[in-house]
Amino acid sequence: MNFKTREINGKKYIELISTTKPIREENDVLDLIALSWENDTKAFMIDHLALSEDFFKLKTKVAGNIIQKFINYGVKVAVIVPAESIQKGRFKEMAIEINKGNHFRLYESREEAEKWLL
Repeated sequence: MNFKTREINGKKYIELISTTKPIREENDVLDLIALSWENDTKAFMIDHLALSEDFFKLKTKVAGNIIQKFINYGVKVAVIVPAESIQKGRFKEMAIEINKGNHFRLYESREEAEKWLL
């Protein structure tokens, strides 16, 4: 797992850059939650490449399961996703809905994501 812990104005988050295998299952999320506890933060910025391709296919329910696990543990997550991935079919509808919440959001830029996380 390739990550950096970032701290700005006393607020900390983990930037997950890449993983050896894409995040696909709830156990993968539990590993990230343990990492957040070890680093004394409850916030993540995740690059879309660290997520399984199934995350973007709603019929697999991978996105819903992953998002729900982060919400259950009170971990705030911003995912950096290229616009063309967000704009695809039903995923766009889900993106609009989840971006209304306070725990998990999709952003096109790192700057926007960091502003929301902090």
